[in-house]
Amino acid sequence: MKYLISLFFIAIMTTSLSAQNKIAYEISFSEPQAHYVDVAMEISGLKGEYLDLKMPVWTPGSYLIREFGKNVESFEAFNAEGVSLNAQKVNKNTWRVTIHKNGSIKVSYRVYSFEISVRTSFVDESHAFLSPTGIFMYPEGQLNSASTITIKPYKNWKKISTGLEMAGSKANTFHAPDFDVLYDSPFEIGNQDIFEFDAAGVKHEVVMYGGGNYDKDILKRDMAKIVVEQTKTFGVNPNKRYVFIVHNFNSGGGGLEHLNSTVLGASRNSYNTEAGRLRFLGLVSHEYFHLWNVKRLRPIALGPFNYNEENYTTNLWIAEGFTAYYQDIYTKRAGLQSAERFVMNLANAISQVENQPGNRIDPVSQASFDAWIKQYRPNENSANSTISYYSKGALIALIMDLEIIHSTAGKSGLDEVMKAMYDQYFVRKSRGYTDAEFKAMAEKIAGKSFDLMYVDYIHGVKTIDYNKYLNYAGLTLIDDAVSAKDAYLGAVTSLKDAKIIIRNVSRQSPAWVGGLNVNDEILAMNDHRINNVSDPRLSEVDKFIANKGIGDKVRILVNRDSQLLYIDVVLVRNPNHKFRIAPLEAATPAQVAVMKRWLKIN
Repeated sequence: MKYLISLFFIAIMTTSLSAQNKIAYEISFSEPQAHYVDVAMEISGLKGEYLDLKMPVWTPGSYLIREFGKNVESFEAFNAEGVSLNAQKVNKNTWRVTIHKNGSIKVSYRVYSFEISVRTSFVDESHAFLSPTGIFMYPEGQLNSASTITIKPYKNWKKISTGLEMAGSKANTFHAPDFDVLYDSPFEIGNQDIFEFDAAGVKHEVVMYGGGNYDKDILKRDMAKIVVEQTKTFGVNPNKRYVFIVHNFNSGGGGLEHLNSTVLGASRNSYNTEAGRLRFLGLVSHEYFHLWNVKRLRPIALGPFNYNEENYTTNLWIAEGFTAYYQDIYTKRAGLQSAERFVMNLANAISQVENQPGNRIDPVSQASFDAWIKQYRPNENSANSTISYYSKGALIALIMDLEIIHSTAGKSGLDEVMKAMYDQYFVRKSRGYTDAEFKAMAEKIAGKSFDLMYVDYIHGVKTIDYNKYLNYAGLTLIDDAVSAKDAYLGAVTSLKDAKIIIRNVSRQSPAWVGGLNVNDEILAMNDHRINNVSDPRLSEVDKFIANKGIGDKVRILVNRDSQLLYIDVVLVRNPNHKFRIAPLEAATPAQVAVMKRWLKIN
């Protein structure tokens, strides 16, 4: 009891200290062409002998320790009179300042910012994108402290875009009520193109950097449709203002969700093609759905955040996988893609998962837990050893949705589970959910147990019985490759320095069993020289195998670390699937009803 009381008073003292502290940042760019951000930080209301300032090691939504402290240079600290204070780095992301009971100190440092992604900062002479977890240090133990951020744009930069609100009337100054909000509010600074639209009672800003062949009116119309459809599911949109920061590159992609904004990567010249348009709108749909799923409705491990180390959860298959499922559901509901295209993409997604050997090795819940060491650090064997919680999680969402619609005769679906979870855990309990709590809610709404689904497909690696669930909607999954007789080696090659190099060896394939290695250079097959002329549709190795039969023996000459080796393999039938989804010949009225409820077909 004494220990608990002590902790209680420590918590009160810490809160009191945080409330007294005043934190202000000034961001400037003295050398943007060299990719530097200059940070000045003022902290007042301090007590004690020293202060530890910490840089986060990861950014929420991207589950990898990225060691942002590695980019920090020229750390210095001064008292209010400008006298230098002793400051030293005590570990990889902590700088300790001896304050000698100085009530106020000033800190300055520089951050090298030259990594193009939606989750890392990038600065050059044309613009600055600031991903806050890699820019702003926080006083240890004071994540609840408010701060102000003043931006001093470089020379002719005119615009600042962020989800943060202005701090009073001071120019270019913003307010963050705590560090969780600050770290969830990226900045785009430069001369970006900005346009707006209103949807679901929310003002949306679209911030375009990098140019592109986008049509503003078309984007405003289509993005608004997605916003409206998603808001219907939850009955409420949690923001008054939302910011899309879009980085347009020659070839771009990816997105990262934030509390009232998102950062998207796009290909600048693909907006006028159907595939490019749907790819961008799918990304918009994915990241916007995160407003509810992850940023508010979340696994219990994902907030309050520990920015100093990994935050483990087994539920990224819900957080990201369900979002991947819904991104396409909503583009269908919004009328941006047809039901036929949606179903075709679904069949392709099933093929992708079922053709990956790791799907039969790594349960999706374990893949979620191991995101920190696997998802963002793939190697040459990843396809053999794990599965994406995005792609497999989307298929779990599919079968759960169809099961609920079927079990309730169309009264409920996965939409009702997501809304009930949002209301229960974000709105009423103001906390995240456990794995057991999500399962219990799904079972309550479905009116049946999901024990087998969890044991077999979520915590196990049993192949999903897709036709059981698709049949509910009058559909069937057909494998067009089931009768194929083509031979299979199981090695993926590419050209490097005019050499044919093995990039991947598939588990239990002839290449795997025979002993071919990644990085082997293939020189000859059955004593015939393999030319290093690349056909983008079919490699020279694939062409050779295509002319062989199942059971044929092939002797392969490889160069491995400058040693020549002969490796014998016996070809087998290609085990890969090529799925498509087709309607049943005679769907019952009940099956038609499930289909209509599932895809919201009138």
